[in-house]
Amino acid sequence: MNKSNIALVTGANKGIGLQIAKDLAKQGLTVLVGSRDLERGKAAAKEVGPGARAVQLDVTDLRSIAAAAEWIRQEFGRLDVLVNNAGISHSPAPDASFEEVLAAGRHSIVPLDEVRSVFEVNVFGVLAVTQAMLPLLREAPAGRIVNVSSELGSHTKQGDPDNPYRMANGPYAPSKSALNGLTVALANELEGTTIKVNAVCPGFTATELNKFRGTRTVEQGARAAVQFALIAEDGPNGGFFNESGPLPW
Repeated sequence: MNKSNIALVTGANKGIGLQIAKDLAKQGLTVLVGSRDLERGKAAAKEVGPGARAVQLDVTDLRSIAAAAEWIRQEFGRLDVLVNNAGISHSPAPDASFEEVLAAGRHSIVPLDEVRSVFEVNVFGVLAVTQAMLPLLREAPAGRIVNVSSELGSHTKQGDPDNPYRMANGPYAPSKSALNGLTVALANELEGTTIKVNAVCPGFTATELNKFRGTRTVEQGARAAVQFALIAEDGPNGGFFNESGPLPW
């Protein structure tokens, strides 16, 4: 990757997404800061660096996605890296504690509208953005797609009775399992092209998503996404990783 490479990071105006954008910019890439709110995206782009550009992008709005893809085509002609970072763990609950949010997300009682809203962002949003950006990625010499997933989406870990986090997941965990399945499906479809697709886990990172209860910093959480955004031609395709190596499905 070099200064002519273009990277789009969704949900990049804060948290892990913002750190991913900063780290990619440090590697010399031109970073497009995807944000639902364009003004927040512009503010974040200033933090990322002088070459960063903000783009309005709501992953649940097809018109917004299409407009972003067309803007990228007009401005750059291609896309080298897509980091599908935007995600939610639950509908906004500003007055609820972390424990209350977890309790309300139990699968035996969680409202179906809540489940749909999480899947809309974490699964359908990723697919919608990827479909729109694929023509641009095909124009790149070596396209890279990185889906920010979670170990909570690992069936192996969720089925382990010794895993202390296996019950505290709500609809977020199955949405990430679905994202992992989507990652494999896309990687299989694009096998034989120059595009590689992988899922990464940032770990339990302190962000708004978990009301800052995480145990890792955003700097730590961004590492795997940056690593797999920059993999070489002989790098993996269709895998699930953190910065230390492969994770079980």
